[in-house]
Amino acid sequence: MENKDDEMKKSQVVEARARNISHNVRCTECGSQSIEDSQADIAILLRKLIRDEIRSGTSDKEIYKKLEEEYGETVLYAPKFDLQTAALWLSPLLVAGAAAGVWGYKKHRQKTNVHIMALNLVRGVPLTPKEKETMLDLLIPPPQGLTPSSLWSRWRGR
Repeated sequence: MENKDDEMKKSQVVEARARNISHNVRCTECGSQSIEDSQADIAILLRKLIRDEIRSGTSDKEIYKKLEEEYGETVLYAPKFDLQTAALWLSPLLVAGAAAGVWGYKKHRQKTNVHIMALNLVRGVPLTPKEKETMLDLLIPPPQGLTPSSLWSRWRGR
């Protein structure tokens, strides 16, 4: 009885490991499915190969390495980080950093107007908030394009 239970537990462990590995391996024929979900002939053969390797005592890492050697790195859903894939992995961070830099620069430019800074230097006394607001209204050009006020000005001028 214990022998049967041990064999059953062992087969469950093999099945669980095989399913875990199969979910992380891309079907070479389908491309968008894992070999666990695919019914292609190559997927069925790879699932059998994985189960045979597990039964023979091969570790998960060794199985992944063998599959990668035979079918290439694209067979794995999680490719490793190296020099060839560094740009792909880091590109979202670079884009987000550039966007944050542009946003920060624009915010800084809005807060520090050169004309107001020069006027502060000439007067020797900082402008009051009301004076700053008035100066910014006078110095900052209106936005380009069609705005309701520009359409009203055009219509009124005719």
